[in-house]
Amino acid sequence: MSKIQHIAVLGAGRMGKAIAIAFAYAGLQVKLIDAKVRAEQEFIAYQQQIEQDLRQELILLSQIKFIPTEHIAAIQNNIQVIAKSAATEFLKQCDLVMEGVPEQVQAKQEIFAWLDRYISAECIVASTTSTFLVTDIAQMLSHPERVVNAHWLNPAYLIPLVELSRSEQTADETVERLKSFLAHIGKVPVVCNAKAGYIVPRIQALAMNEAARMVEEGVASAEDIDIAIRTGFGLRFSVLGLLEFIDWGGGDILYYASKYLQQELGERYQTPQIITENMQNQRNGLREKQGFYNYEHVDIAAYKLQVLSTFAERIDKANLKPKFNCM
Repeated sequence: MSKIQHIAVLGAGRMGKAIAIAFAYAGLQVKLIDAKVRAEQEFIAYQQQIEQDLRQELILLSQIKFIPTEHIAAIQNNIQVIAKSAATEFLKQCDLVMEGVPEQVQAKQEIFAWLDRYISAECIVASTTSTFLVTDIAQMLSHPERVVNAHWLNPAYLIPLVELSRSEQTADETVERLKSFLAHIGKVPVVCNAKAGYIVPRIQALAMNEAARMVEEGVASAEDIDIAIRTGFGLRFSVLGLLEFIDWGGGDILYYASKYLQQELGERYQTPQIITENMQNQRNGLREKQGFYNYEHVDIAAYKLQVLSTFAERIDKANLKPKFNCM
C-alpha cells in the first residue's frame, strides 16, 4: 500500500483552509489550490488574503492553547497557496486531492473535469461535500474506484472525526489507504455507504429539529433544553455511543419507550425493525450478553467500571460534580 505524501486541497474556502491546517499541523506539506482562474494581480491579492486568514485561524488556535504560539509560523509554512494555472504539474504527482469547492453541480463538474486531466489513476480524490453522494461524484471522474467522500466536521482542525463514504465502485485499497493516512495524522476515520447524511449529520439533524420543535411547542425554554443537552445527553454520549447505550440500558427498554412516544408524539418515533428483531431474539444487550455488540467474552463488571470511571472524570472536569456534604 503506497504512502500518501503529495497532498492538494482544492478550494480555499472555510473547509479547505481548515483541512489544510489539519494536514500542516501534522507536519505535512500541502498545496492549497485556488479553484478559480484569476488575473495575476487579482490572485496575488487573493493569496495574501488567504494567508492572512490562515494566520488568524492559527492565532485563534494558540489563544485556546491548542498550539503553542511559536508553532504558528512552522504550520503556516507547510501550506502553499497556489493559483489554479500553477497547480497542474504538482497534480501529476499528487497522491491525494481533497476537493472543497461550492456545493453546486456545475462547479463540481467543471472542477472535476479539469482535475481529471492531470491526476494519475492512483490519486485518491476525496470530496468534502455534504450534499452530493459519492456515487454522484464518482460519475464526474474517470477511475471511480479511487473516489471517496471525506466529510470533516467543523472546525476540521479541531474535531477528530472524518466520515468516509464509499460507493460500490470504490476500491477497498482506496478506503484503507485514506483511512490509515487519516489515522496516522491523528484523525478518527469511520466508513459508511453512500446514503444521504453520512452518520453524524443524519443523527444530529433529527436531534436539532426535535429540540427546535420542543421550543415551538412550549415544552421547555431554549436555555433549559440546551442545559439538558450539555449536562445530560451530550455528557452521556461522549462516553457511550448511541448503539452501545442501547445495549447498556436494554433494547427492550427502547422498544417500549418508542411505542409510547410514537403514540404520544407521532410516527417519527416508530421503532426500527432491528430493535424489534433483537428483542424477539433475546439480544437486548448487556444482560443477555448480545445486542448490537457481542459481550460473550467481555468482563461485564470491568467494562461497567471503566465506563462509570470515565463518566466520573468528565463530570469532575466539567465542574458538575456535586459538593460532598455528609455532616
